[in-house]
Formats: sequence, C-alpha cells, structure tokens
Amino acid sequence: MNSASETVSRPVGARWAAVVTAMVFLVALNLRPALTSVGPLLPVFAPELGLNESAQGVLGGLPVLAFAAISPFVYLMTRRIGMDRAVFATLILLATGLLIRSYLGLSGMWAGTVIIGCAIGIGNVLVPTLVKRDYRTRVSKATGVYSACITVAASVASAVAVPMSEWFGWQNALGFWAIPVVVVALLWLPRTRAGAGADDDGRLAVRPRSVWKQAVAWYAAIFMGLQSTTFYFMITWLPTVEIASGVGKQQAGMHLFAYQIVGIVSALSAPLLMRRQESQVEATVITSVPMLLGLLGLLFVPQAGLIWAIVAGLGSGGSLAVALSIIGLRGRTNLETAKMSGMVQCFGYLMAALGPMLAGLLADRTGGWTAALIAMVVVCLLQLIIAVPAGRGRREASHS
Repeated sequence: MNSASETVSRPVGARWAAVVTAMVFLVALNLRPALTSVGPLLPVFAPELGLNESAQGVLGGLPVLAFAAISPFVYLMTRRIGMDRAVFATLILLATGLLIRSYLGLSGMWAGTVIIGCAIGIGNVLVPTLVKRDYRTRVSKATGVYSACITVAASVASAVAVPMSEWFGWQNALGFWAIPVVVVALLWLPRTRAGAGADDDGRLAVRPRSVWKQAVAWYAAIFMGLQSTTFYFMITWLPTVEIASGVGKQQAGMHLFAYQIVGIVSALSAPLLMRRQESQVEATVITSVPMLLGLLGLLFVPQAGLIWAIVAGLGSGGSLAVALSIIGLRGRTNLETAKMSGMVQCFGYLMAALGPMLAGLLADRTGGWTAALIAMVVVCLLQLIIAVPAGRGRREASHS
C-alpha cells in the first residue's frame, strides 16, 4: 500500500516526518479565516457593492449551505484521486475563490463566496479522514488539536479584519488569506505522489452497508447537527441577545471573544474524556451539559453574561472536538470514514444554517429573544439525549 502514512515512516529524518504528519493541522488553520474575516468588514464593503441587509444575510449563509450540499460527495473525489491530491486541489480551489471574491466586484463576491464554501466544505470532510489515517492510535488527541486550530484561526482572522482593512483596503484584507493557503498547498505538494485509491486500507472483507443506513452514523450526525445549531446561534446572535438585555456593545463583543477563546481550551481538553476507545458516552454527555447551563443562564440571569459565555464556550469547543472524533473512531476504513464524515457534516451544517435563521425569525415574531433562547435550550436537551447512543461504540450499540 503506497499511502501517505507510509511516506511518513520512511527514513527521511524524524524532524521532516513530524512536519509531514503535522501538516494536516496547517490545512485546518486555513478552513475558517476566509469566512470569519467577512463579518467585521460587511459594513465596509456592503455599501460599496450595493448589498442590502437581506443580501448580506444570504451572503453569510451561502458558505454553510455549500458545506451541506457538497459534503456527501467528497468521498467520490477521494476514491478517484486519493486524499492527498484531493487536499491539494481543495487548497488551490480555496485560494482561487478568495482571489475572485476579493477583486472581481459584485459578481466576484457572489461567485467567490460559493467557491470558498465548496472548498471549505471539502476540507471539512477530508481533515477528519486524514486524522483517522495518519493518527490512527491518537484520533481523539489529534482531533482536539485540529478543532483548536480551527477556532484559533477563526478568532484571529475576525480580530485583524478591520485593522487590515484600514491599512490596506478591504479587498486586500479579504484577499490576504489566499497567501497562507497557497503556502500550505506548496508544502503539501510532495504528499500528492501517493497514488489514487491508496488511502483505503481494505480491512473489510465484504462491502459495508451505506453509511446512510448505519445507526451509528445517524447518531453521530444528529449529535453533530445539534451541537452545531447552538454553536452557530451563539456566534451569530450572542452580542445581539446581550445588547437587548442592556449590555453594552463593546462588552457584548468581548463576551463573544471569551466564548471563542474558552472553546479553544475546551477542544484541547476534550480528549481527556475519550481515553476509552470503545465508548465515548462520558465525553458526549459531559460536553453537552455546559451549553445547556449557559443558555439557561442567559435566559434567567442575563446580567451575568460573561459567566454564561464562558460556560457555553466550554460546551461548544468540547462537543465539537468530540463530534469530530466520533467520525474517525466509528469509520472502519479510511474510505468509510470519508463517507461518514460527508454524511455527518452535511446534516450538521444544514442544521447550523437553519438554526440561527429560525432563531432570528422567532425573535422577529415575538419581539424579543426569550422564545429563541427557549428553542435553543430544547436543542441542548435533545443533544443530551442523543449523546448516549452517539457515544456508544459499534459493539455497544449492537448489543444494546
């Protein structure tokens, strides 16, 4: 088998081997800046391009919808050209989308956003599969690092967007993120020497059932969808909810920043709850509780918003890391893992796109955020329920 994991084991030196294996985390670092750099700059470029608030909302939702649309088909790409070549092609596609969005006016903004959404959607599916292949005995730890990389990059890109726009203009502030993507693509290029179809280890003697017919895949998909719904609700609406309860704009923004930073620590800590390879029930249940407590706090004691943002952040970062780890742990081969990753993330991001929209609709209809917060509390309770079957391994599920 001529796989990239074998390439790592060749006598090329311990340092280079570590760099090659760790490059999956460099890929992860590029999967969010293209998205999180847009929100802070909307007030800058939207008037120039003639985008009203409705159009801005659609622009923000397009990438997540692209995630959901393309995720189930990524395995076809990996089966045809191999994972490493698929990653390289994805990085080139992402860089192309960034440049089109930044420099080709209104039509480029729309076309580039769709291309970016498709590229990141492919990357979202590929990275858990790469973790499964290259870190087979350390899936949970590697996924925690991968989740933290995503959150760190998202936070940094959001924080520097406005200063970069003031210094270099909004086009360059958005287009800048093509540079690290191209750098990582060039670093990744040597890994594309592995042949197409070399990524599946063929450990199953018979053709497995479709992941869409496997209960463990559906449990993982529902868990991913529910945790994604509350995460994107918080990212989209937390400052608005707090401002409506009397918190200052700057203070509400700092609370959102605290929520994201705590999520990084939580993602890195989540593997401590996943020491047992055969079951992750403890991890799925424990990481589901903090978000529930945080939302209940925002509902009943909104004055303590910082505390609830920190508590909720503990849940969001941890449950994301656990949800992504489950994908790698449940897939029996690399190809099956790719299929499961596509299915789980399709369902998850579809819910992520619809959740904040429905919450906003509830707020508009009721004139406040109480109904929306109650709806998110219900989502958390459902996540806590599905956490038990989602955390069970294949053997436990089959014997229950």
